[in-house]
Amino acid sequence: MKNRPYIGIIGASEISADIERLAWEVGYEIGKRDGILVCGGLGGVMEAACRGAKQAGGTTIGILPGFDRNEANPNIDFAIPTGLHEARNLLIIRTSDVLIAIAGGLGTLSEIAFALKSEKSVIGLETWNLDLPLIQVKTAQEAIEKAWEMLSK
Repeated sequence: MKNRPYIGIIGASEISADIERLAWEVGYEIGKRDGILVCGGLGGVMEAACRGAKQAGGTTIGILPGFDRNEANPNIDFAIPTGLHEARNLLIIRTSDVLIAIAGGLGTLSEIAFALKSEKSVIGLETWNLDLPLIQVKTAQEAIEKAWEMLSK
């Protein structure tokens, strides 16, 4: 079995149509490239990215905040209930080889900070633009290209 990359998707749970499209495109590219998409398993960016990955034949993992697997969005292949609420964000980060942040609020900002503290590469797409070592990109395609570039380092 070849070593498939685990790409973490973090982002907003409530999104606009434009962000939904970006998340779907990122997920689709992950699935097309045989990556494994890891996320929080719920709605918004997570659901749109998972839908894209599944439409491309990809695999998705949802690390859920609660105890019930049935809370996962319908595009999750492997639902992992944790009962850890926001603390499950660390599991998403530790599981991922590289992360892509799409839009997002304070929860996404905390995930970005934990990822950077864990020395994981984080690619930002329409997300926080602070003085952080975040790799900012403008398109879904550029996000995927950067992710695969980071994986080869």
